[in-house]
Parts: sequence; C-alpha cells; structure tokens
Amino acid sequence: MGPDTQKEEGLLPTTPETPQEGAGGVEGSVSSGLPEPDEPDEPDEPVVDTRGMPTCLLCTCLGGSVYCDDLKLDSVPPLPKDTTHFYARYNRITKINKSDFASMNKLKRIDLTANEITTIDDKAFLGLPELEEVVIRENHITQLPALPETMTLIDASHNNIGTKGLHREAFKDMTGLLYLYLTDNHVDYVPVPLPDSLRSLHLQRNNIQMMHEDTFCNLKDFNYIRNALEDIRLDGNPINLSRTPQAYICLPRIPIGDLI
Repeated sequence: MGPDTQKEEGLLPTTPETPQEGAGGVEGSVSSGLPEPDEPDEPDEPVVDTRGMPTCLLCTCLGGSVYCDDLKLDSVPPLPKDTTHFYARYNRITKINKSDFASMNKLKRIDLTANEITTIDDKAFLGLPELEEVVIRENHITQLPALPETMTLIDASHNNIGTKGLHREAFKDMTGLLYLYLTDNHVDYVPVPLPDSLRSLHLQRNNIQMMHEDTFCNLKDFNYIRNALEDIRLDGNPINLSRTPQAYICLPRIPIGDLI
C-alpha cells in the first residue's frame, strides 16, 4: 500500500465450485398401505447458522477474505461473521446502509472500488473495532462518512467530495493513519489536523488555493520535525507553494506541486 494508483489484490475466480450443503434428499417412496412399525423419534436437528452461505456460493470465500468483484451486485451481500477482508469492486452498488456491516467485529478491510455509490450512512463504518482500511475510490460520494480511530488507510479518490463533505478534524484522532488519498475531488483545503503517523497525503487535482504556515508544522516549536510525512501531492491545485515556505520547514521533503 502506498502509491495512489489502485492496488489490485489479484482477482480470484468468482464462481467457485462449492457444493451446496443440504442439497441431498431421499426420493419420495411408495407406501405399502400397511402400518409401519414404530420408530424411535429422531433427535431435533441442530440449529446451524447459515448467515453468509449464499454469499460464499456467489462470491469466493477464502479464509476470512470474501471476494465479490464484478458480479453486478447492487447492494452489499450478507457476510460471514468471521470476514476480515471484503472486496466488492466493479459492481453496481449505489448505497451503503448502517446495517450492511453491523456486528462485523473482525472486519479489517473494505474495498468498494468502482461502484455507483452516492450515499454512505454516516455510521456504516463505526462500531467495527478492527477496521483499518477503507477503499471507496471511483464512486460518486459527496460526503466522507465517519471512520473509526483504528484507520491506517483511507482511499476516497475520484469522488465528488467537497469542503462540506469532510467532518471537522476528521482525521485528528487516527493515531495509526498512514495513507490518506483524496485525489480528484473538490476539497479546497488541507484537512488538518493530521496525525503524526501519516506517511502519504495525496490531494492532487482538487481546489486547494492557499496554505497556512502551520498546516503541517508547529510554529511554536521549531524543533518539531514531521519525519513520517515524506509523500505529499498537491499538483493540479490552484496554489503556489512558494508563497508559504515556512509551511514546509518541518517536512523531510517539499510537497509536489506548482512553485510559480
């Protein structure tokens, strides 16, 4: 994970030859008309949790990973409770509901690249204690939903997110956030404050027109160095980076962008 380009996970076959449990049965037999001998009552069949079974017949389930790429899905299917990684790229999903990932306590990565999503319930990704990576690039989203503090990767590039589409101080408490990609949106400011853990910030081709000197650095502490943040992309924005030289004194590298 790192470059802004889409990271393909290697698409797996989406039509696994998985036998369907419970498909067998006894053909109807002809009755002799005579009373049959009493047989002992059969014990009740155990209750089996079949949640997610249809998904694993339609999609490919490998361990904790569920691959539902390019299946023309229009909604998130029910997932097995032990799902850790969910991929539903190149589908026709239009909305993410609050209930779609409810009680998915092991879910670490959600990848919904290249769907037709316009709306995500603001609490759809909250309540997921293990969630670290959300990829919702190449959709039609105008509002970035609230995300848990456990995030390490957020990729919402190629959407319609504007200034009002970001929560105030949305990333402040994500102390493990490493990669934040908001390329090709309508954001007009750098979404500060950013955690010290951040390594890569991609904001190219937005509408950022100005930079404050304390956007990245602490002007009250000239010994402060933001060592981790080595990759900042601001190219394609209507901003002249040379106008605010003090904004980069704590960075290991000057951001990529226009200097004239």
